[in-house]
Amino acid sequence: MSDSPTVQTVLTSAVSQLTLAGVPNPRVDAELLVGHVLDLNRGQVQSKAITDAAIDAAQATRIAELVERRAAREPLQHITGRAPFRALNLAVGPGVFVPRPETEQVVQFAIDALRATAAEAPIGIDLGTGSGAIALAMATEVPHARVYGVEVSPLAFVWTKQNFREFGGDNATPIFTDLAVALPELDGTVSVVISNPPYIPRAAIPRDPEVRLFDPEIALYGGDDGLDVVHQVSATAWRLLHSGGTLVMEHGELQAAEIAALLRADGWTAVASHRDLLGRDRSTTALRP
Repeated sequence: MSDSPTVQTVLTSAVSQLTLAGVPNPRVDAELLVGHVLDLNRGQVQSKAITDAAIDAAQATRIAELVERRAAREPLQHITGRAPFRALNLAVGPGVFVPRPETEQVVQFAIDALRATAAEAPIGIDLGTGSGAIALAMATEVPHARVYGVEVSPLAFVWTKQNFREFGGDNATPIFTDLAVALPELDGTVSVVISNPPYIPRAAIPRDPEVRLFDPEIALYGGDDGLDVVHQVSATAWRLLHSGGTLVMEHGELQAAEIAALLRADGWTAVASHRDLLGRDRSTTALRP
């Protein structure tokens, strides 16, 4: 009987190690790491595990190295260098916020608003674009729109530029600047402004090590009450949007009432909070009167 490593043996070992480390969804991550090394999708990994397909020792060693990193709670996306987001497979790594699945639902509000506008080339702006996930989803799914992604972190902007080069067409532009002063030349002409700003209060420590240890602080913390950047987004969006334009904002699940009050005080109308697939209030939309 051969002692050569097989997909099944390395997968079983990986699942066990990730489970002991407390990694959420250990089997999924194990399959993705094995697939990353073997250049297979999850279905192919599962198929080769069932047939006990052999792999070479170098591949087994590489898988073990990556599993060790994941067991130390390094984000899976940092290890593979990619983060799926809607139809995109974005480049990510240290210095940039890893896009989350729940944001895929939030960006739909912006996409719908862009599609609904009567303008021939509506303008959409993503304030604090990071990897470019939101901006590039808008640009690729609403190709007649002009989309700008604004980012102020030099570390994040490395990834912004890479993803805009890879996925952005002629209608997508990355902008390196503070969102508070972004794009004054577009004041009063924009159809949609969207943002997933830093909204965690300074004293609140994220539970997940992947967030606490690896996501950049500039993308997480929004001052003492978590709303410092939310105020800036409201002011900038008000300046940029034309009458009837749409603001879309992602936020923490306990912040909907506070953000709704903030926006109404700033003059926004039709303020509405929206629940994610788990029933949590995770985004708010509003109109510029």
